[in-house]
Amino acid sequence: MTELIQRPPTVVRTERGLTVAGTRLTLYSIMDCIVGGWSSEEIRDLFSLTEGQIADVMAYIEAHREEVEAEYEQVLREAAEIRAYWEERNRERLAQIAAEIAATPYPPERAAIRAKLAAEKARLGMP
Repeated sequence: MTELIQRPPTVVRTERGLTVAGTRLTLYSIMDCIVGGWSSEEIRDLFSLTEGQIADVMAYIEAHREEVEAEYEQVLREAAEIRAYWEERNRERLAQIAAEIAATPYPPERAAIRAKLAAEKARLGMP
C-alpha cells in the first residue's frame, strides 16, 4: 500500500490576505514586483524564498489570476485611500515643519558647501 504524503499549501489566506505560508509576505507584495517586470528569480532573491515556494506562488497566481488581480487592485485602492487620509491629516504639521526648517539658518561651517552646491546647480540649470 502506498501512502500519499500531503504537503501543506504554500499560499494560505490569513487576516492579512493571501500569504506565503510561514511568512508575513503577502502575494500583493509579490504582485508589485510582477507588475514592475521582475523575474521570478529576482522576486525569490528579494524575499528570500526557496525555489519551491516561488514556483508554488507563481503557479497559484497563474491558476487564480482573476481572483488575485481583483484582490491586488482592492489592496492598491485601500492603500491609496489610507495614504490620502494621512497626507491630508498631516498637511498642516508638515507645512509647519517645512517652515521651521526653512527658518533655521545653516551653521557657518556649511555655508561654503551650500555655496558650492548652489553654484553647481546653477551651472547645470537646476532649480
